[in-house]
Amino acid sequence: MIPTRLLTIVALAGSLALSQAQSTVSTNGTSAPPPEASGVEQTIKDIKNPAPWFSWGGDLRVRDEYFNNAASLGVPPGGLLFGNVHAQDYMRFRGRLWASFLPTNDLTLNVRLAAEPREFFEHSTFDSFYQVEGPQWRYGIIDNLNVQWKKPLDLPATVTIGRQDIFLGDGWLVGDASPNDGSFTTFFDAARLTYKLEDLHTTIDAIGLMEFARPDAWLPTLGPSTGVTPPSPLSLPLTLTDQNEKGAILWVANKSLPYANLDGYFIYKHDTALYDYPVPIFGDNGDIYTLGGRVSGLVQEHWKYSVEGAYQFGRKQDPELNQGGANPDLAPSAQTTGFRDLSAFGTQTKLAYLFKDRWNDQLSLTHEFLSGDNPNTKSDEMFDVLWGRWPQWSEMYNVYSYIQETRVGQTANLDRIGPTWTMNPMPKMEFSASYYLLFADQDMATRDFNHAIFGSKSPATDAFTGTGSDRGQYLQAVLKYKFSQHLSGHLWSEFLFPGNFYVNHSLITFLRAEMMVTF
Repeated sequence: MIPTRLLTIVALAGSLALSQAQSTVSTNGTSAPPPEASGVEQTIKDIKNPAPWFSWGGDLRVRDEYFNNAASLGVPPGGLLFGNVHAQDYMRFRGRLWASFLPTNDLTLNVRLAAEPREFFEHSTFDSFYQVEGPQWRYGIIDNLNVQWKKPLDLPATVTIGRQDIFLGDGWLVGDASPNDGSFTTFFDAARLTYKLEDLHTTIDAIGLMEFARPDAWLPTLGPSTGVTPPSPLSLPLTLTDQNEKGAILWVANKSLPYANLDGYFIYKHDTALYDYPVPIFGDNGDIYTLGGRVSGLVQEHWKYSVEGAYQFGRKQDPELNQGGANPDLAPSAQTTGFRDLSAFGTQTKLAYLFKDRWNDQLSLTHEFLSGDNPNTKSDEMFDVLWGRWPQWSEMYNVYSYIQETRVGQTANLDRIGPTWTMNPMPKMEFSASYYLLFADQDMATRDFNHAIFGSKSPATDAFTGTGSDRGQYLQAVLKYKFSQHLSGHLWSEFLFPGNFYVNHSLITFLRAEMMVTF
């Protein structure tokens, strides 16, 4: 049943959107001119910028989310993972407050605080709140704290050191270093040098980073981040990611040609497992080297495209594969408790036609391929999306539905293709609809949480057939509206009709209503 709060927010959003649309159309049916800046906006601007050397702001995001079978994948009640908590209904209240100090024109100190308490109306699947309902207060965190120096030594560069947000390209491999907190934060603890060669229309980014799994490993959190421990086998401490991580990124972007923007990159990622974690199955040891490139551009004003590909090599020791050397999804000759050589690749292609009509219609076709691990070889062929574990194309599937197969947001073993249609039916409104056919590169889900713990297959816990490559058909519809400069919202829906890759074929659903206030 759809929560009544979702219906209430939908009705509110619809009435606000209608009133806004009516207010922007004059009596003769033409668009009214935009209003001039009000005294209220000027007052807000003055409050946010009280001095030339100081500015501040904040936002509040309220989400009501409901999903069914997204994490359980139809595992029956009594099964190890999420069978008893297949339906989730909760609200998230994320508040952030930020400030910037400018002691000089070229030097800036940035700080941002964030917190996201949640209210669960069903027994939760989440971390330390597993199988518990009610308010979860979690913790507050400093999710930005950095110094930015522009034009150091009069060079055409910018240096940013400290906790910061980093998003490279489409965010396919670099977009979020804290996937386990579910978009509460996305920060990187990094040092970044951005150097611009203006004459060559080229930007070079050199980044070194160090990520800790525990939220309080470097900076103390506001309130305990270890989490409570209800009596449950899966009540785990709160973490930002699954292992401690170090990395280096070299990214070169050239925009000399509007119809062929070129990006090339080298990424190194070093993983260290958390051996003091209550359940030792989480976290990798590994050294992953990624070489990749991207071409994108606009052709003849109507055609927009992007093509990206990457190859990975190195080594990885993954406990979900070698728990005691007895993973039933691997051939006996492929099982090991040590490191496995990594050889994997991924591609992402998008072609869009821009109609440039009254409603700004756009029709695109997307194809993504992420290699899966061949269960019959000693090497590891599963592509690792590195710091791309965020909802790139789905809030439900490539986040929650991969928990049993890999980890939160660790999309892999995927072949995805399908169209997306976007439009702006009225000012400030955007509607999009997507349809994807989903397949698996390998029939066997070699990362299987249940099998890794038990070391054997069990009809009560199996989520994957191991004999089919059809992941299913995926549908998404999203309606976004920007009511004003300070208020926006959206209605989000996703549906998956599972195929023969999964044991259970029950419909998987995700619904969300969001309101965002920005000051």
